[in-house]
Amino acid sequence: MKKITDIYDVDNNKLIHNFQDACSDKEFKEYVDKLNIKEDILMKYTSSLEDSFKEYKNCKNCPGLDKCPNEVKGYLYTPIYENSSINFSYDICPILGKKEKDNKYKENINLLYDMPKELKEASFKDIYKDDKARVPIIKYFKEFIDHYNDEEKPRGLYLSGSFGSGKTYLIACLFNEMAKKGVRGILVYYPDLLRNLKASFGIDFEEKYEEVRKAPLLLLDDIGAENNSSWARDEILGPILQYRMENNLPTFFTSNFTLDELEKALANTSSGVEKVKARRIIERVKQLTITLDLISKSRRI
Repeated sequence: MKKITDIYDVDNNKLIHNFQDACSDKEFKEYVDKLNIKEDILMKYTSSLEDSFKEYKNCKNCPGLDKCPNEVKGYLYTPIYENSSINFSYDICPILGKKEKDNKYKENINLLYDMPKELKEASFKDIYKDDKARVPIIKYFKEFIDHYNDEEKPRGLYLSGSFGSGKTYLIACLFNEMAKKGVRGILVYYPDLLRNLKASFGIDFEEKYEEVRKAPLLLLDDIGAENNSSWARDEILGPILQYRMENNLPTFFTSNFTLDELEKALANTSSGVEKVKARRIIERVKQLTITLDLISKSRRI
């Protein structure tokens, strides 16, 4: 009958042999060496370490999340040394983790009412810089970012110009850059904002209205494209602008209209021509923004 010590020696020799055999793979040896764990402990987990190493190599040559060959897609079987033993857990793979971290800022960007989702991907690096019409806008963005944390925040921007010139995309670039700094922004297609607010009476009007009114950064996109009414101008737009003036909240606008043209559009309602009320709105816009034009050929970035 074999002694228990003999059985132990046989098992221990097998562990040593299996570990040494695995370490004949130079890459595996480098992998386990980086764990900085004693060999007498490592050899007890050779099979699991080989599984972990295989997934580690998969991640180094990542074919993309859709084609991830790891046992749990998007995760890496990872050794963790605790209390003189090795445990294994599924950790988010480095590449996916970096993407997740890099995309975390997108939680600070809220696109309301038919705003294209791709605006969350808008980036300064993708802006066409061969168009001289964009230079003053890019300079303004730099100054805005540099001075946002001043006691008196910089004014927003009223950006008018031709259809398809990239006005909304440009401002989305700024909002995304600010989102990376932890500043929340809302981009809303203004005509749809009015439609949604009107439809939400008696349901969640106040919640929707307050979300827009109090946003740290706000873009009212395509103002002037709405079917203007006294209610939209005086009960919705006016109070939003007044609140944002009083609370030093940067506000942005895009429009196909110049400010003079917008004033004329706001003056005309079913109640007739109301120049004084339209002028009051324009004065608030002027106090909230600087005005720049973007007259350019149609291209989306």
